[in-house]
Amino acid sequence: MAFRDTLEIEVAAGNGGDGSMSFHRAKYLEKGGPDGGHGGHGGSVILRATEGVESLERMVGKRKFKAENGRYGEGRLRQGRDGEDLIIDVPVGTTAFDRDTGRVVADLTEPGQQQVVARGGAGGRGNSTFVSATRQAPRFAELGVPGQKRRLRLELRLIADVGLVGYPNAGKSSTLAALSNAKPGIADYPFTTLSPNLGVVDSLGGEERFTLADIPGIIEGASEGKGLGLEFLRHISRTRLLVYVLDVTVNPVEELRQLQNELRSYDPMLLDAPALIALNKTELVEPDIVQMVESDLAAEFGMAVLPISAKEGTGRDELRQTIFDLLPSRELWAETHSLEVEDEQIVREEPLRITFHEEEAGDGEENERIWTVHGGGFEDKLVRFARHIEDAAEYLANLFKRQGLNNALRRAGAREGDTVEIGTFRFEYFDDEN
Repeated sequence: MAFRDTLEIEVAAGNGGDGSMSFHRAKYLEKGGPDGGHGGHGGSVILRATEGVESLERMVGKRKFKAENGRYGEGRLRQGRDGEDLIIDVPVGTTAFDRDTGRVVADLTEPGQQQVVARGGAGGRGNSTFVSATRQAPRFAELGVPGQKRRLRLELRLIADVGLVGYPNAGKSSTLAALSNAKPGIADYPFTTLSPNLGVVDSLGGEERFTLADIPGIIEGASEGKGLGLEFLRHISRTRLLVYVLDVTVNPVEELRQLQNELRSYDPMLLDAPALIALNKTELVEPDIVQMVESDLAAEFGMAVLPISAKEGTGRDELRQTIFDLLPSRELWAETHSLEVEDEQIVREEPLRITFHEEEAGDGEENERIWTVHGGGFEDKLVRFARHIEDAAEYLANLFKRQGLNNALRRAGAREGDTVEIGTFRFEYFDDEN
């Protein structure tokens, strides 16, 4: 199965069920009271991080996900059943972005971590809710709220403690195999690694361990999308320490300059991460050449340089211990690298705004004065009573008055008989203060 680390999907939460408009009926009771039950809430769409998925490829073939709707309310105060949530399993390390706003809506870095990415709609209230001293038999009920819909871009960034970075054929896969229990494909030609490989490295005493990722080879221009580099550079951003694997036989100083230029172009913060140099293939050159290159690298880049031969295993233990010594704690790393996730609990309601225009009536009649209401949540409330809008008119008029709409219209200059427009609904303005 091919490795896939980006995927675009569409998610839709369940709609809330409509409330019921019902009256109690019994054999010897001609006119019973209202007994409409509430609708159930729609199910939400949830992303869940799991270690059992190594790629987003398993989701290919399905790009649209829909949670269950809430059921309608019924008479005798029977509430509709809530819709079931839809849980989508994704690999640990998945970040979800809203494609329309660019905001991060989920960043899943721990197994079992969950995040709602589309929230189910609330169920509508039945007519039994709207009984009052002056309204004994309400003939209206609320409609359910539509579930949230979103277009998401999923990006997988491997959760590895240490990342091996280098050009093709530098020996990263061999280094991974030498240090860990991983068995990556290894051959003496570029681009053997077409997907990241992960391994686990234990300390010599076995008390500590870290995960090590072999990031596919970077080529010049990778940060601009050339070759395979851009597809996998994002995985480096999750690692707490970088190991530059350099081939001692092919001008390693210039190689590291180019590697750092690519990382800088993709994300300058990558160069702030703790790092060291694994100078590989030392079995192919004389020891004095290794010492000279080691000295040049240390002088220019100020990093620890560990000469190794991944093929023969020399320098392996020293490299392992140096990584353990330099690796920052997970807690310290998380403080500076965690992403800010959009808070779904915050209701971002558009503030109330009122605009005015006139429509020509023609035939010498006075122009129609129209006040259009934007925001304030008023259109959303009206939509929930669209099925019984005339019967609910008195309730809504009192509700909007309590919420300050009448005063806002009066201050804006509305006069008796003007038209008030809220979404697709139109009403005649009545000044109840006169």
